[in-house]
Amino acid sequence: MFKNKAENGKNNICGQKVYELRKSFKPKMSQRILAEKLQLFGIDVDKNAVQRIESGQRFVTDIELVAISKIFNVDYSEILD
Repeated sequence: MFKNKAENGKNNICGQKVYELRKSFKPKMSQRILAEKLQLFGIDVDKNAVQRIESGQRFVTDIELVAISKIFNVDYSEILD
């Protein structure tokens, strides 16, 4: 049977790490600012989409993952750990 969710039942495995990176970013970054930065990469998201990513309610594409890693200046594999 095909599994489309993480072991914890969420739709992604990176949401918690995105939340942690955003909260530890200096100066602090809001969900709205993260959404605006993603939009500069051509990713069509808003504050609500960022909230759903962080809470594990939304799938994250590879393109979005690469953009997030560039915004926080980390390797994408770090976001997946």
